[in-house]
Amino acid sequence: MDNSEKLQKVLARAGLGSRREIEGWITAQRLIVNGKTAQLGDRVTTKDEIRLDGRVIRYVVETPPAQVLCYHKPLGEVTSRRDPEGRKTVFDRLPTVKGARWIAIGRLDLNTSGLLLFTTDGELANRLMHPSHEIEREYAVRVLGKVDEEMLTRLREGVMLDDGMAKFDQIIEAGGDGANHWYHVVLHEGRNREVRRLWESQGIQVSRLMRIRFGPIMLPKGLRMGHSALVTGEDLTNLYQLAKLPEPKISPTTTPIVRNPPQRFRTKKPF
Repeated sequence: MDNSEKLQKVLARAGLGSRREIEGWITAQRLIVNGKTAQLGDRVTTKDEIRLDGRVIRYVVETPPAQVLCYHKPLGEVTSRRDPEGRKTVFDRLPTVKGARWIAIGRLDLNTSGLLLFTTDGELANRLMHPSHEIEREYAVRVLGKVDEEMLTRLREGVMLDDGMAKFDQIIEAGGDGANHWYHVVLHEGRNREVRRLWESQGIQVSRLMRIRFGPIMLPKGLRMGHSALVTGEDLTNLYQLAKLPEPKISPTTTPIVRNPPQRFRTKKPF
């Protein structure tokens, strides 16, 4: 029986890129299989040696259906697998997976808490992170300073930052007392520190920032910081539809890939 798979499928499953991106790498002769330059249409098995830009790539065999994890990131954790400064990373408290690995869908900076999604599906991760999808992100932000209507209008219409024009798609007042005030803001980009920089462009200091939504997925109200939950049901379906990918079929007899699985959740209520 032929157990071979298309090269781009294997590398996409490993989270290295989308299948289309990997086809571009093949065309650019960046991939070598068993010492020979890979060609479009090549198939590989576990016995083949695959190299990308000279680096050996571990063959990722077929795994049970992909899963998506919602994590409530605390302040002070970095969004990387390892940190040269020895700081805690978002991967430290994730449940282990058998035959797969968690891939972060986007990032949150050190001083931002809230919703961070992970998946074992490399194709899903790459689709959702691609700028062309313009996925909405919603944040709860506490600001320090006097905010007036003219300022809010500028933030909705767009202001010039160091890396180009930026704006909030929505700004919703969320209450507060004294100098501190809460807003919910929505934008569809993931530029570095974009929410903070937008407010700072108006002379306003951000004293707390929490992401509460990514696309159709809300941060569950009962999910504590440092804890995670599997995304299931309609929420999972909506996420795959957003990425324009078929949802993985999950059989009742399928062995879960998560050991010591976290709680499952469904939510339609905002944070």
